[in-house]
Amino acid sequence: MTATIALVDDDKNILTSVSIALQTEGFATRIYSDPEGALKALLDNPADLAVFDIKMPRMDGLELLRRLREKSQMPVIFLTSKADELDEALGLAMGADDYIAKPFSQRLLLARIRAILRRAEVSRTPDAPDQPVADPIIRGRLEMDPARHRVKWNGQDVTLTVTEFLILETLAARPGVVKNRNQLMDAAYQDDVYVDDRTIDSHIKRLRRKFREVDSEFNAIDTLYGAGYRFSEE
Repeated sequence: MTATIALVDDDKNILTSVSIALQTEGFATRIYSDPEGALKALLDNPADLAVFDIKMPRMDGLELLRRLREKSQMPVIFLTSKADELDEALGLAMGADDYIAKPFSQRLLLARIRAILRRAEVSRTPDAPDQPVADPIIRGRLEMDPARHRVKWNGQDVTLTVTEFLILETLAARPGVVKNRNQLMDAAYQDDVYVDDRTIDSHIKRLRRKFREVDSEFNAIDTLYGAGYRFSEE
């Protein structure tokens, strides 16, 4: 079945280019330049996933998400500027599934859309007896459920983006083993998407911050300067 992706952005150039890229990859698309019209359309006829720009006139992406979440759990990816860290955090807390900073790679957006759609499908579908299911990862106080993209620390939920989840999963799969930035990039980014070293550092910073929101003494992700990062199992 063809998945339908809704794109909401006041920049018509972005709408056109992203829509063409998605259609080339086999997705159906709907495009909206008016957030209020998009909200009504998505509530009347939901898409499989929506991509919202945060900065839009009349109704920004955060307000659009807030109003959508009153009636729908449709997966949502935010497009943000690199300076919008507060908006990214607020959006994730409100129920966004991931965010991508502008200017962005269309290949990265495609990879994130596919990952979130796979996760949504697993969450909707009961486990079949003959269907392989990824084993949970339990490392001390950390619990990860790769099949359902769920993370707990000390029994408390920690909400991660797809990228953050993949980085943490790579570290936690082999506690004590140092993973360099290139290895973490390979795990988190697909289709040969280029990112610089600072991108991985930023994700590690965000991971630590999210875990420290539920445990101020969290220190399970170590930095080994010049080498990379490792997960320390307690």
